[in-house]
Amino acid sequence: MTACADLAADASAGAAPALRAVDCLANEATGAAFGRLFGTNGALLPALTIVLTLYIAFFAVSLLTGRSRIGISALTPRMMTLGLVLTFATSWAAYQGVVWNLAVGAPDQIAGVLMGVNGSATTLFADRIDLIFTAIADAAQPGGNVQQGAASAAQSGSFTPGNLTWLSALILLLGTVGVLVTSRIALAVLLALGPVFVVFALFSGTRGMTAGWLRGVILTAVTPLFVVVGGGLVMELLVPVVANLSAEAGGIDGRSALALFLVASVHLALMIMVMKVAGTLVSGWNVFGLSQPVAALGSTSVSSTTVGGATQASTLSIESPMPAASRSRAANIAPAVVVMSDAAPVSMQGAVASRSLRPLGASGSAESVPSLPSMRGSPQRARGVGSRFRAANPRQSGMMR
Repeated sequence: MTACADLAADASAGAAPALRAVDCLANEATGAAFGRLFGTNGALLPALTIVLTLYIAFFAVSLLTGRSRIGISALTPRMMTLGLVLTFATSWAAYQGVVWNLAVGAPDQIAGVLMGVNGSATTLFADRIDLIFTAIADAAQPGGNVQQGAASAAQSGSFTPGNLTWLSALILLLGTVGVLVTSRIALAVLLALGPVFVVFALFSGTRGMTAGWLRGVILTAVTPLFVVVGGGLVMELLVPVVANLSAEAGGIDGRSALALFLVASVHLALMIMVMKVAGTLVSGWNVFGLSQPVAALGSTSVSSTTVGGATQASTLSIESPMPAASRSRAANIAPAVVVMSDAAPVSMQGAVASRSLRPLGASGSAESVPSLPSMRGSPQRARGVGSRFRAANPRQSGMMR
């Protein structure tokens, strides 16, 4: 706590000390939150025990009812999910070594490789920002008379070169240090709540929350990467502009002040674009299959006629939604209607007759299509421990995929 307290006391000295203090406090707060949640005397340890018990109980019920079976393909994903959840939810060493280091250290290392520097690219970027702010402050306050003139101009509300310089420095400060500090604090909050969302990955109904948490972590982790790489280019443009601010004797060069304001505004617009791009990249991520989009199939209707215990014919109508732009091209196309007719009646003993597939065109005429393979040898759904409880002659129906 002493080291972080010393860094926090020096946080107002510049951008680099502020980032060091935020990183130290974030790491300390995340570790303390992990211990309070799932540590030795964590408040959520009883809840974790209940959740794990329910997970095992649901799996046992699925085995008894035949909805699952004992095999490598069924047990391997469950055991891997259970092991990963227990590892990252109960071990701070594993959570810090994998999740924290990947979210905080990996983007910084990638930025260092792109910029060709040794060490932390974020710290080097913050040091350059401090040098530029120092040069801007020295150029905006060369002497007492100019300072008094700038103060009187500020009171009158006129855009003098001095006022424009200070406004540019404020915009530049918000676009660099403001974005970096905000993203680091948001990342620290998400990582502190991470063990709770890791436990949500056990059940299919709550895995969407785990996927959303991972998207938020990636969004706040890659934002400093874009800020450092994009801001490094802007810093190269700012160096000659800041050097020419005090070129005019006894004051600030008006053209340099205007150029500084322009570069600062462009940098702020770049940071807004970076946030939108990062959000777009993360929103299209499937998150390792935790949240898979379900495609809507539209309306489906099935009609069948049964005479004397035998099915004579069945009709399957599928209407798939299409965008408005495609409706004009599909106006002359008849709706997709598939008629499945039985070549022989289906007996009550479970024998399935072969079916022919005939599409109906706009004129109503049917065209013969090769018959579908028989469904007699198709695998049954219930093959688990409780499969012996199913009926002796289950009702079989054709399935069109």
